[in-house]
Amino acid sequence: MTIDEAKEKLAKLQAKICAYSHALSTLYYDGSTVAPRKTVEGRARTTAILSEEIYQLSTGEDTVKLLEFLDENKEQLSKTEKRIVFLMLKDIRELQKIPMEEYTDYQMLAAKTYDLWHTAKEESNFSLIEENYEKMFAANKRFAKYVAPEKKPYDYMLDKFEEGLTMEKCDKFFATLREHIVPLIKKVQSKPQLDNSILHGNFSDADQEKLAYILMKTIGLDLDHVGLGTTEHPFTTSLGSHLDERITTNYKKDDFSCSLFSVVHEGGHALYDTGSDDELAYTVLDCGVSMGIHESQSRFYENILARSEAFCEYLFPILAEIFPEQMKGHNAHELYLAINRSEPSLIRTEADELTYALHVLIRYEIEKKIFADELKVHDIPAEWNRLYKEYLGVDVPDDKHGVLQDMHWSDGNIGYFPSYALGSAYGAQYLRKMKETVDVDGCLRKGDFAPINAWLRERIWKYGKSLTPAEVFENAVHEEFDPTVFTSYLEEKYTKLYNL
Repeated sequence: MTIDEAKEKLAKLQAKICAYSHALSTLYYDGSTVAPRKTVEGRARTTAILSEEIYQLSTGEDTVKLLEFLDENKEQLSKTEKRIVFLMLKDIRELQKIPMEEYTDYQMLAAKTYDLWHTAKEESNFSLIEENYEKMFAANKRFAKYVAPEKKPYDYMLDKFEEGLTMEKCDKFFATLREHIVPLIKKVQSKPQLDNSILHGNFSDADQEKLAYILMKTIGLDLDHVGLGTTEHPFTTSLGSHLDERITTNYKKDDFSCSLFSVVHEGGHALYDTGSDDELAYTVLDCGVSMGIHESQSRFYENILARSEAFCEYLFPILAEIFPEQMKGHNAHELYLAINRSEPSLIRTEADELTYALHVLIRYEIEKKIFADELKVHDIPAEWNRLYKEYLGVDVPDDKHGVLQDMHWSDGNIGYFPSYALGSAYGAQYLRKMKETVDVDGCLRKGDFAPINAWLRERIWKYGKSLTPAEVFENAVHEEFDPTVFTSYLEEKYTKLYNL
């Protein structure tokens, strides 16, 4: 076999894996949005079968031989091809350590647990899903020991979502946030609260959907390739940057801002997913490099851009046109104050920019304790409620507004949550660097996201997974990660908002 023949085989293999993954992602999106509720059993079986095909394609003898041949002749490969071979071999060596039967059983368990989560949340009853959660956590502990016995199991889970992340690094990061954010929250709470009445009223789903599509176009999404659906917990499903992208939202009749910010948040994910270079299409590099970098895009659009006063000046006339009665007597500055009101709350996805990190910290501490065998799954609700009272001073009324509010554990995304806080912190450094060459506020006042998107595409999006997360971050800002840039951003913003 020649190198050219091997490269051709590799391209065909990736295209085939991409096709199976496309089908799996479509099933997931369908199951989360429009599929009839009692179809989970058949969908779970299909998911298991497709997962087994991907497993066999990815770890089969022919695939291993092909990749090892290319690795042995890597001096004849381009930088991109070397990265593809490296990542595929890394994934193979991990998958080979997990028995195929356990792997496919886990995929079926995840599909069933995600469906069950909807019912458990609706009924506000953790006991309905407790057994499935026990199986999910136990399976991930086993997988961690199979794949990386030299690591602490939870370090392995963190590294899956953000390469190089460990509990030690997380502990230092959250300690820095606590040191700065907790005193700032106390100062804010001592001041008169900002009025957010502009956000509340009677907003029809149809009008909110109209706003959602305007927002998608404004931030630069291609609506011929990015679709919008509704679901209980908003998310983004990437079917490949050159295939299609699906985002979801959730409309609340009494508060249009919930959908507004979920659309912009998920839109940030979609911009990243669809912004990779053409040469990466249908390869393993055609995706975000890590969830920390991914969340840095979504949180950047949701908070740093969409919650800015400059963007409010652009957005308010649009709101006044869509919701004329509700916006009567209000103005853009009132909107800015309302969407940046800070107060401890129950729901992570609706939390303000200042208190948000504490919601993430609670989930991180719970996961860490479970993996250290210091907390049983049965006791998660009580620990959740205790931490919400200790960190945020709020009483959790029920499981729906507490431990069941997030879908992440139900589909196996354990170790994911720290990515949200990291992403928020990354974004502050992007902003500082971007402002050196882009008039960010000027762009936002005009609703012109093109210069902002071009900056991010050139420094982050186009690389897909061809660089490591650290390389992507350094390429964007030309400096090391410093969480105090984020805390300084918050201190400056909330000092002005609340006249501290």
